[in-house]
Amino acid sequence: MNIWLVGAVALLPGFVACGVLLWRATIVDAVLALDLAGVLATLELALLAEGFHRAPFFDLALVLAVLTFAGGLVFLRFLERWL
Repeated sequence: MNIWLVGAVALLPGFVACGVLLWRATIVDAVLALDLAGVLATLELALLAEGFHRAPFFDLALVLAVLTFAGGLVFLRFLERWL
């Protein structure tokens, strides 16, 4: 187990905090928690790619970063009547 995989394991509790916020927060806070979970997933994939020496995980992390941002904007667009 190298330092990259230790860093990936260290990011996992952040997903629990995001899940709690998604469950209990208002709509605006839930969207922010969803964006934070996307950032954490992107970092997780980048660390796993370096830890396992697999280049395709970097591509997946890049696509996830772009789609997380676009998905958050679309989600807010549909929820704007309740904000």
